[in-house]
Amino acid sequence: MTSANLPNTMDLEQPPADPLAYAIASRDADVLKLVKSALAEGHARLAFQPVVLAQDQSQVAFYEGLIRVLDDAGRVIPAAQFMPVIEETDLGRQIDAVTLDLAFRMLRYNPEMRLSVNVSARSFGDGRWRKVLEAGLQEPGALGERLIFEISETSAMMLHEVVMRFMEEMQPRGVCFALDGFGGGMTAFRHLKEFFFDLVKVDKSFVKGIASQPDDQVLVEALITVAHQFEMFAVVEGVEGRLDADFLKGIGADCLQGFHIGPPRFDLGT
Repeated sequence: MTSANLPNTMDLEQPPADPLAYAIASRDADVLKLVKSALAEGHARLAFQPVVLAQDQSQVAFYEGLIRVLDDAGRVIPAAQFMPVIEETDLGRQIDAVTLDLAFRMLRYNPEMRLSVNVSARSFGDGRWRKVLEAGLQEPGALGERLIFEISETSAMMLHEVVMRFMEEMQPRGVCFALDGFGGGMTAFRHLKEFFFDLVKVDKSFVKGIASQPDDQVLVEALITVAHQFEMFAVVEGVEGRLDADFLKGIGADCLQGFHIGPPRFDLGT
C-alpha cells in the first residue's frame, strides 16, 4: 500500500478543527492497521452461509463464503466493519486474493460443494488475485465449475466493460457470476443484456417483513420477473422469517438466503 492510502500521522497527532473528521480518520487508521495485521498473521477465515432452493428449503444450492478477520484476541471482525474502509485500497485487493485462496481450499476439500465469494471488479486486473485464480482453475477437479463470483451492482456498473471482458474469459472455464444487491443500487437495466450474469441476488433492503409489505412485494416480484426474462436465477437475500420465505416461494424466487435459512458459520454444521 502506498502512503497516499493512509491517513497522515501528523494529522492524527494534531486533531483537525472538526472533531468528527478526526474521529473518522482515527477509526479508519485503526481498521487499516487491524486488517493488515490480521492478514500478515494469517488470521482470516471464511464463514459459510447456505443458499437453499425456495421450493425445497432442505436442499442447499450453494454456500456464500463471507470473509472474516480475527483480531489479536481472537474476536471475529465481520467484513461489514472493514470493507467500506479498505475496498478501494490495495488492502482491498489483498482481501479479495485471500478470500479466493480460502474458497479454493474449501472447494478442494469438499468436492460436492458449490461456493460463492464476493469480489470487486478492481481485483480482476490485480496480479496477486489473478495468480490465485489461475492456480486454482488449473488444479484437478474442475474447481472453477463450482465457483461463483458475486459482484456488487456498484462495482459492475462502474467498470462494466472490465466485468464483461472478464466474464467472457471465465465462463468458458465454468465459472459462474452473480449480480449482488440487485435492485438496490445503480444497475442500468439496458446493460443486463450485455452482461452474462448467471444469477442475481435481490437486495435485502426490500425483503424484511415482505409478507406484510405490499410495496416491497411488488418491487421484489418485478425484480424476479426481470431476472427470469434474462434467463438468470433469482436469489433473495435477507430472509428472516417463515412467512417471508413462504411468500417469496410463492412469487417464484429460485433460492433463499438469510438468518431464517441459516446464519454464517465457520463449519458446515455436519
